[in-house]
Amino acid sequence: MITKFCQDIGVKPQIRRVQSIWPTGKYEDYRLHCFSDPAAAKAFLDHFGGDVFDPRRDREGGKIRGVWRRTGEYKRILDLGPLSVPEILRN
Repeated sequence: MITKFCQDIGVKPQIRRVQSIWPTGKYEDYRLHCFSDPAAAKAFLDHFGGDVFDPRRDREGGKIRGVWRRTGEYKRILDLGPLSVPEILRN
């Protein structure tokens, strides 16, 4: 679904991964879709939802292998725009 959407708007994002860590110690690995064009990033965000990640701001001091130190309370993502975790994997 993501590939088709990107093809339809004529972009090919770079895929990266980052580990997110919350103050409670909970962590998750995130797959990032990175766009060089801010308009394409906005179209993707409008369609799929999600969080904006800026590596210079959000990685520990901009380190290439730094983690994403999150704030607030951890909340499991089960639905994100048209994407959702299958029922069998929710528990």
